[in-house]
Amino acid sequence: MKGMEFSMKKEESFETKMEDLEKIVAELEKGDLSLEDSVKKFETGMKISKDCSKLLEDAEKRITIMLENDGELKEENFSAEE
Repeated sequence: MKGMEFSMKKEESFETKMEDLEKIVAELEKGDLSLEDSVKKFETGMKISKDCSKLLEDAEKRITIMLENDGELKEENFSAEE
């Protein structure tokens, strides 16, 4: 049984990525996939999860920058790289 294909476009929102991840989890939980398909879905899910974590981390850094500026809503550039 072939599952839905998930696109990994950069412009996808956090919410869209989470929906894709939820679909993958549902497919894996059904148990209808072959071992190979399950592994592929798991790999895709891990990539999506990593992307979501990065988006959350970036949002947290933006909030921290705003809070450190005494609540001023002046957005500053930041580097997400460590």
